[in-house]
Amino acid sequence: MLELQNIKKVFYPGTVNEKVALCDLNLTLEDGDFVTVIGGNGAGKSTMQNIISGVFRPDEGRVLIDGIDVTSLPEYKRAKYLGRVFQDPSMGTAADMQIEENLALAHRRGKHRTLRPGITKKEREEYRKLLEELGLGLENRMSAKVGLLSGGQRQALTLLMASLSCPKLLLLDEHTAALDPKTAVKVLEITDRIVKENHLTTLMITHNMRDAIAYGNRLIMLHEGRIIIDVSGEEKKGLTVEDLLALFTKASGSVFASDRAILSK
Repeated sequence: MLELQNIKKVFYPGTVNEKVALCDLNLTLEDGDFVTVIGGNGAGKSTMQNIISGVFRPDEGRVLIDGIDVTSLPEYKRAKYLGRVFQDPSMGTAADMQIEENLALAHRRGKHRTLRPGITKKEREEYRKLLEELGLGLENRMSAKVGLLSGGQRQALTLLMASLSCPKLLLLDEHTAALDPKTAVKVLEITDRIVKENHLTTLMITHNMRDAIAYGNRLIMLHEGRIIIDVSGEEKKGLTVEDLLALFTKASGSVFASDRAILSK
């Protein structure tokens, strides 16, 4: 479903601030894979997702989604293949629009538009059922402005919107990092259910090592723009945080130095 082939990305080339963000990166995700991504600051995690989504273009290499080469497609043309949830809960929704209006926009993304105004009764009932499954009481507040929701409610809504049209690939960029621990657990549970029920191919960046181990069928760790750890299946299920730190030290020759990840272990 996703192929990154020999991706290289350098920022500020030829200057004193030159930074190699990704170096000959190769990654393949099969249909239905749920891959968690972890790494220290500057490891290349967000750059990788921005390359996939079209925010950045690689200096070298190719990006294929479901066999289609999208390397030179701009961000807006890739949107029909992707769903994305950011760290900031406010980035995936329109604050001044109602909950049902936000859902309608997401539902109609990439589809043929008509001059028919409003939301149909059938659509409204579908949205009500979807919101009810979140378990946050939003099905009773469909006419409320999204800007009035809490961070967790808004992030859960964003997640629902990103997955509503069953994208080829769902990108989650530390989407629980701005939430309190209790709310983060709830949003992760919702994430796991939505991904499994819709068989969504998913790439989830997280700073939390426990979450990286607990969720998904595969875990990759980036260091200096390269994938240095790639575990899946039974090997992943049996991992502990201490195992992961030991694997990092062995693969990189250095000690993992992300305070956020270590403190959240």
